[in-house]
Amino acid sequence: MAKVGIVMGSDSDLEIMSGAAEMLEKFGIEYEMTIISAHRMPDVFFDYAKSAKEKGFKVIIAGAGGAAHLPGMCAAIFPLPVIGVPIYSKTLNGTDALYSIVQMPSGIPVATVAINGGKNAGILAAKILATSDEALLEKVEAYKEELKAGVMKKKERIEEVGYKNY
Repeated sequence: MAKVGIVMGSDSDLEIMSGAAEMLEKFGIEYEMTIISAHRMPDVFFDYAKSAKEKGFKVIIAGAGGAAHLPGMCAAIFPLPVIGVPIYSKTLNGTDALYSIVQMPSGIPVATVAINGGKNAGILAAKILATSDEALLEKVEAYKEELKAGVMKKKERIEEVGYKNY
């Protein structure tokens, strides 16, 4: 099966990026997770991005805060899809990372999820892989049904206590 690389610039990103890992595990997708600073260890970063395809990665999920160069640099080197996860920071509430990731130059696209959207990045990676994997597509469709059932259960609870739909 295809693998996904999960990379982040700092261990402070781990809580958010573990959401991506959680979703990949739910769908039975193999992944590798690591911490690499594109700024502090560019040689290690370059080796990671350059060898990702040979490792069997079909998608990279890259999380970064602040200037957030990691996702864009992955996309510049890795020829397959990269999903950027902007990480919240106290300075600019994550908007700096969001703008940095979403405003890539023409020819270097990075799919971008919401600030702290690690779980959605995992789901998006699963959907990308599901385009060529029928069994995975069935798992993604089942997950969507789980989401629907969860909302229906909440709706029923509200109706039981006397609230009406508006």
